[in-house]
Amino acid sequence: MIDNVVKAKTATKTMFLVCGLGIASWAPMVPYAKQRLNLDDANLGLLLLMLGCGAITMMPVSGYLGHKYGNRIVILCATLLMALTLPLLLILNTAIAMGVALFVFGAAVGTVDVAMNSHGVQVQNLYGKPIMSSLHGLFSVGGLFGSLGLGFLMKFGLEPITAAVSIAILLILIVSFQYRFLFDAATEKAAIANFSSEKETGAKSFSWLKKSVVFLGIMCFIVFLSEGAMLDWSALFLHENRGVNEAFTGMGYATFSIAMATMRLIGDKIVSRFNSKVVVVAGSLIAASGLFLAVLTPWTITALIGFILLGLGAANIVPVFLSEAGRLKNISAAVAIPAITTMGYAGQLAGPALLGLLAQFFSLPIALGCCGIFLVLVAAAYKWRKQE
Repeated sequence: MIDNVVKAKTATKTMFLVCGLGIASWAPMVPYAKQRLNLDDANLGLLLLMLGCGAITMMPVSGYLGHKYGNRIVILCATLLMALTLPLLLILNTAIAMGVALFVFGAAVGTVDVAMNSHGVQVQNLYGKPIMSSLHGLFSVGGLFGSLGLGFLMKFGLEPITAAVSIAILLILIVSFQYRFLFDAATEKAAIANFSSEKETGAKSFSWLKKSVVFLGIMCFIVFLSEGAMLDWSALFLHENRGVNEAFTGMGYATFSIAMATMRLIGDKIVSRFNSKVVVVAGSLIAASGLFLAVLTPWTITALIGFILLGLGAANIVPVFLSEAGRLKNISAAVAIPAITTMGYAGQLAGPALLGLLAQFFSLPIALGCCGIFLVLVAAAYKWRKQE
């Protein structure tokens, strides 16, 4: 059994890497899509929204599918769909077709995301040690390689579509080889029975309205909001508010991403040494201090240090929340994890737009500073909340 758990742990790490690689491979394709479809920024923004809509639509459904059929088969099917859709994003030549493809691609990504997190929690429960931070760390590593991989292949003379097909084939080969080492449905159900209160109480709640689920979902919303702020607004902040040349504004998100990936890869040891409350409270305060440093000081170097602190502090918060979701009393992990994941991704999708409104009425530094205030609230709420 121990050998099977170790193999499942390795396979689950691979699934996180594959998902990060797949979703990030879309990023270098965006300029090609804009040029090919002759879109302005506003229409491009609406098109990009389809990806997030697909993800959020499927996240609640994927919990049900994983509960009924097992997360292994859900991960396999959704990853294959993601890989097969990826090359289409470089060749479709109408906005409607691209919108449909992005919705399907996002739906596949959202399905894999929930299924692999649900599976990861069960592996962690049977493994007996924290692994969620390293899983998310490999997702971040996959994201870094994915964002660079397409450009790297094209540097070697490959046509964009050939490069995209090559990445898709790589994803298919990896998941086809590794998925068999994931837990089957029976093993997952046994893990849920052994590590939840359902065994003792016989209660299986499928309601999203449990206070514990809503609380964790709101907390995830705030943390994902801060991550989305870095993705969508860090470059503009460096250019307009710190005078950084446009060619170098990407270093803000790069420093944040590298810091987050590094901290997640060592995060399991941190979670093992300190309890989850320390990790969440201290991490939220460190992340908030990073945002405050970035917006309250006038120098580029302190802004970059602030982004690094944000990445270091926020890195292990969501993995802790997902681990807790798999152990909530009287509620199935098949409901809790999709619920808080969906609320979290809503923060990443809709949050930056809310920050845009704040920036419009006040300023971008004030909008980013509000994210810091929200993170302080996360620290306070998690420290003093009463466990159910």
